[in-house]
Amino acid sequence: MEPEFYVLMEDASPCIFGPLEKQRWSYACAKQLIERLIYAEGAENGLEFTIVRPFNWIGPRMDFIPGIDGPSEGVPRVLACFSNENPARANGQIFNVGNPNNEVTVKQLAEIMTRVYSKVSGEPPLGVPTIDVSSKEFYGEGYDDSDKRIPDMTIINKQLGWNPKISLWDLLDSTLTYQHRTYAEAIRRAMAKPVASS
Repeated sequence: MEPEFYVLMEDASPCIFGPLEKQRWSYACAKQLIERLIYAEGAENGLEFTIVRPFNWIGPRMDFIPGIDGPSEGVPRVLACFSNENPARANGQIFNVGNPNNEVTVKQLAEIMTRVYSKVSGEPPLGVPTIDVSSKEFYGEGYDDSDKRIPDMTIINKQLGWNPKISLWDLLDSTLTYQHRTYAEAIRRAMAKPVASS
């Protein structure tokens, strides 16, 4: 498949969805609908807006637990890039935010995660092979999705001077290191508790 079929550009890629009986497309349709409403409100009534399309964001403290992990600081820092630093250049824009070099299959991700976890935990890699399971077999009949979605970063680079810098390995390493350091002992304790029998 040629790149023009899976590299997504904010201002040129066609918005094509699958058939109605493939329920998974409702998520993509809902996101597109809200983008269209926001854009129309900007065009018709002068709403200042920036649309951000995150492509598989991950990182330490991404899924923090309020009251346990403290206040969330990550989201405000990310949003400040658009709202505070260059508001005029971000207004009315749609930005893909991701790293086109980090695109992998689910199988490749599982294999990388196994190696990263072994490095972070000090435990040997699992001696279990990675198997291929089709999306239809895993999710059922109603599932349908794009095979590839790679963000084009031209607009965000041109408007804000931003380029992704962190490799998938480094993202997974820093995220899993944080998660392991923060939660591994609590998980071990929880797993060691006896389970009440019924």
